[in-house]
Amino acid sequence: MTNPLFDHSILPLFSKIKPKHVEPAIDQLLAKARAVVKQHLQATGDYTWENLIDPLENVDDKLNKAWSPVSHLNSVLNNDELRAAYNACLPKLSQYGTEMGQNADLFNAYRKIAESEQFKTLDIAQQKIITNALRDFKLSGVDLDADKKQRYQDISLALSKLSSSYEENLMDASNAWTKLIAAAEQLAGLPESALAQAQQAAAHDDKTGWLLTLQFPSYYAVMTYADNRELRREVYTAYCTRASDQGPYAGQWDNSDLMEQTLALRYEKAQLLGFNNYAELSLATKMADTSEEVIGFLEDLATKSKPQALTDLAELREYAKQHYGMEDLQPWDMGYYSEKMREHNYEFSEEQVKAYFPVTRVLPGLFAIVNKLYGLQITEITEFDSWHPDVQFFQIHDNNGQLRGQFYIDLYARAKKRGGAWMDDCVNRKKSADGIQTPVAYLTCNFTPPTGNNPALLTHDEVITLFHEFGHGLHHMLTQVDYLGVSGIHGVEWDAVELPSQFMENWCWEQDALALISGHYQTGATLPQALFDKMIAAKNFQAGMIMVRQLELSLFDFKIHQNYNPEQGGRIYEILGQVRDQVSVVKAPAFNRFAHGFSHIFAGGYAAGYYSYKWAEVLSSDAFSLFEELGIFNAEVGNAFLTNVLEKGGSANAMELFVNFRGRKPSIDALLRHNGIAA
Repeated sequence: MTNPLFDHSILPLFSKIKPKHVEPAIDQLLAKARAVVKQHLQATGDYTWENLIDPLENVDDKLNKAWSPVSHLNSVLNNDELRAAYNACLPKLSQYGTEMGQNADLFNAYRKIAESEQFKTLDIAQQKIITNALRDFKLSGVDLDADKKQRYQDISLALSKLSSSYEENLMDASNAWTKLIAAAEQLAGLPESALAQAQQAAAHDDKTGWLLTLQFPSYYAVMTYADNRELRREVYTAYCTRASDQGPYAGQWDNSDLMEQTLALRYEKAQLLGFNNYAELSLATKMADTSEEVIGFLEDLATKSKPQALTDLAELREYAKQHYGMEDLQPWDMGYYSEKMREHNYEFSEEQVKAYFPVTRVLPGLFAIVNKLYGLQITEITEFDSWHPDVQFFQIHDNNGQLRGQFYIDLYARAKKRGGAWMDDCVNRKKSADGIQTPVAYLTCNFTPPTGNNPALLTHDEVITLFHEFGHGLHHMLTQVDYLGVSGIHGVEWDAVELPSQFMENWCWEQDALALISGHYQTGATLPQALFDKMIAAKNFQAGMIMVRQLELSLFDFKIHQNYNPEQGGRIYEILGQVRDQVSVVKAPAFNRFAHGFSHIFAGGYAAGYYSYKWAEVLSSDAFSLFEELGIFNAEVGNAFLTNVLEKGGSANAMELFVNFRGRKPSIDALLRHNGIAA
């Protein structure tokens, strides 16, 4: 029988992929990859793009197309057998990547091409791939002696395993905790949609009553609406102690040692490569030049934002005291009283808003906005191989009828699915002898599923999340770069990769755009003007507190990597405490173990790079300000963003692409204005 990881032209055959297929397929592909590298490292030393780099890109593409669906299934349909197969392959892939990065003959071959006459004739994207590769060889330790190269390999392998174990612990801890509620009065305050979802979750487990979980829709509903303060405290405690030494499962699935090991190994890796710390190593592939620049940027934002945050908190405390007699506001009270205060101040609730954002209107409306901006047609394909009945599949065509991209969308939370929202690449654009390979994306969210016969209703924040991930997807799918190394999001500086995603969020606040994405799920009525006005008035409600929370995470991430000392260890919560004293306004309880679930930096790609969200928000806010000046559906400006940013991928430096679009370097003013914070 043919291994299904090979048995497809473009789209994976998810239903046919079994854990037993994974390791043999990866072994075969890695053996083939090594053979191709050996074959093309010619003794003559006469290297060209055609006889070296193009064959290596073909090998990488085949490997990606086999591994991508495995990695994706491990995130969205996790089980013990698949997890074992996935983890069996991680060290092999890590070994191969490090082996290639430390291959001195390969490095010298790239260098010869860079120094050749042919280099001058290559297009900008090809030149960028070679320049990036020479940098990455250095960052892989190609110049190290044999002992240090081996140590680098050992570190890379260990970090890969630690990252996977961290994510598994977090998923298992999240799935372990549930609470069955037998009496409805214990859930007083929860809206009907949240109650229906909890009842549906209980029925799914063959239980009667209402089942609460730590999946985000359930957690959010309790923290925002539950009148029962003790229940809020219990759920908050379970959520913020996941995979730690605290809380209801203290010591089980505990990430403490994994985090310490991760920071120690990252520090050692940076030292091996000649950097003072991992933060410096991280910046080698980012827009920001120095640690001082990053810290200065974040602290400047904190200085501008903290007064507003303190005002926000004082107003919340006064409201809770005046209206509810609440003197001692705790973290598990913040969301609840904030929602009460917002309803009081602006006279609308999130539940009212949700009724106007059924996914059956939001998704087509999003596609209509993309059509107005870029002239793209998005159509659903119903016949495709899927991993779950909830998944949908779409194609994107341009005005010339050309297929530009395809994407899967998996919107709803469920057990055995990693939390959060993300975009990942399934297939990358690449030119080959057979033509242009169409890019394919995965768009994954964790929204509340539909209940009964009603469509899923999204909060406005969830609408923003959907637009955010779709912006990433457009960056991946609309690229016109034909070379794997810099097509789509590949080769884009990490602190600029959030530009297209945050850019898309802006349309969620524009009335003409909201008319396309909203409609009452029962009547179809458009979002009333009065409700829209209230939403706009409340847009920057507690914006100061939200801003300093993001700055807290960004500074914490950067400083634990910048200030790591092997003699003292990670000092994770010591440094987090220092950062909170500096920028935060809400005090976390001593048992809070937020970092044990901070998968962005311990299991994702954001280590010493979480600041990228704020860095890129400066770019995205300033980019959108041109639409504010000339019209939010201005096709000429839309085409300029498409051709200067989305289509270019990583083929040029992000700042150069931004300046080509905006006509100047970015200004922080639009970010502050959009957040209601005075410049």
